[in-house]
Amino acid sequence: MFSKFSSLSSKTKGVIFIILSALSFTGMNTFVRLAGDLPTMQKVFFRNFVAMIFAFAAMVKAGDSFKPKKGSLKYLLIRSAAGLAGIFGNFYALDKIELSNASMLNKMSPFFALVFSAIFIKEKVKPKQAVAIAVAFIGALFIIKPTFGNADLLASLAGFAGGMAAGGAYTCVRWLGIKGENGRLIVLFFSVFSCVLTVPYLIFDYHYMTAFQWFALLMAGVFAAGGQFSITAAYTHAPSREISVYDYSQIIFAAVVGFFVFGDIPDVWSFVGYFIIIAMAVWMFVYNNRQGALKKHNQ
Repeated sequence: MFSKFSSLSSKTKGVIFIILSALSFTGMNTFVRLAGDLPTMQKVFFRNFVAMIFAFAAMVKAGDSFKPKKGSLKYLLIRSAAGLAGIFGNFYALDKIELSNASMLNKMSPFFALVFSAIFIKEKVKPKQAVAIAVAFIGALFIIKPTFGNADLLASLAGFAGGMAAGGAYTCVRWLGIKGENGRLIVLFFSVFSCVLTVPYLIFDYHYMTAFQWFALLMAGVFAAGGQFSITAAYTHAPSREISVYDYSQIIFAAVVGFFVFGDIPDVWSFVGYFIIIAMAVWMFVYNNRQGALKKHNQ
């Protein structure tokens, strides 16, 4: 089995890993919601505590240095703060709205990453990319439904803000990758940072957990670690332009799990929003591949 996998092309391996990461993050979101009525801070701590153990073990096994590269610390801190804000927004939304809606709002992160990369890394946003970003934001409005009559407005805005923060985190990860920082160290630093900031809350306002809630949060952490390492492996094997669109398979997984486990049925406007955002992601996928092919042809 492993010999067959090793014989696959790099792009195929990348696709497999990114779909595996989508499955893993769906599992994480499912168990976070199954953990029930616990404070978001408490859920975030246990999710990151388990991921921290996995990341530490992976670094020890690989013999990695725990010292960041020169100039990386500032960006590791920004990445961790943005990532933590992203998880807060995502977890809060997961407790209040449909699983697929929360997942889709979180998938606004690639569009925000384009915006932040243009501002902070000075990567040029092409006109077609700018159109895709603008239309994707319109798609998000169909999911958020920003009216005073929408009881889930706050949760939807939290999910959207979580996607924005995640986009900022991915921009920092991209910068750190350009500078050659170790991916496992980035995961470990973020996990430790998150635990350090959330543990005081647990000390002063810990909520009793049943055996099932312990199990659910530990499983959320296991799936989170699996998702983080899978997506890192995916982009190690293939560039973003070749595989990023497959990350949206998470919406399909979330819709199926949401329906069968929680009885979630998103409204028509949400499906319109899904269609618009995924259409823009597919358009960017096709556009980026064409640009990549043109560059190769001109070299």
